[in-house]
Amino acid sequence: MPYRPSETLLIEHEGPVATLTMNIPEKRNAFLDELHLSMQEVWYHLETNRAVNAVVLTGAGRIFSAGGNIPGFIRDYEDPEHRRQSLRRARRLMDEMAAFPKPVVAAVNGPAIGLGCNVALSCDLVVMAESAYLADTHVNVGLVCGDGGAVAWPLLVGLLKAKELLLLGDKIPASRALEIGLANRVVPDGDLMAEAMGLAQRLSAQPRQAVQETKRALNLHVQQAIGLVAPFALSAEAESFATDDVRKTVESFTKKK
Repeated sequence: MPYRPSETLLIEHEGPVATLTMNIPEKRNAFLDELHLSMQEVWYHLETNRAVNAVVLTGAGRIFSAGGNIPGFIRDYEDPEHRRQSLRRARRLMDEMAAFPKPVVAAVNGPAIGLGCNVALSCDLVVMAESAYLADTHVNVGLVCGDGGAVAWPLLVGLLKAKELLLLGDKIPASRALEIGLANRVVPDGDLMAEAMGLAQRLSAQPRQAVQETKRALNLHVQQAIGLVAPFALSAEAESFATDDVRKTVESFTKKK
């Protein structure tokens, strides 16, 4: 199926580097249905484009991505079919990013929360602006960490630290992310894109087969974790929507709205 361009996910090319920009700044680059679908489909489009050797992923405006959005959360609570579709999309996105063979550099320009955080950490290198932070807040709103945290974080930081970060859901400032292994580099905000593009250019200049097959080999660990953990984690996240904790979160959101 050909890729359908979307205003929610912009693609720009600079030589062999493609830059993907999540482009809903007025909604904090949250994963609305259109963005979610585009993020699932774009990886095959970029894989088959032989002019692209590396990718930079970032967010428009002052935030990388807020992950979920309140209307979508409420709809998932109220509509079981939409909930099933949302969780299927989450699994497909994990699979597509893990299988994508070309190197991807995340340029985390601001907060990366929930699914937004896990998308950033699904990239191969993570460069963060000094003012940015990471947070997987699923548990805080009553949800199981189904769409990436329980899968990948033990591989990145170890099991004990992953439990602390995911069960408490605290903000992880850029400096702390670098210290514990959730970021490769932290740079001043104004230098972020230059740093990310520089890394992507270096990666794109490496021997193509060696880079791509080394990434494939490394990502076998991730794909094995997805196959083992994601079915239970996503099923448990679906069950979360029947709990009193999620009901209270929805009521809180509704009152604020």
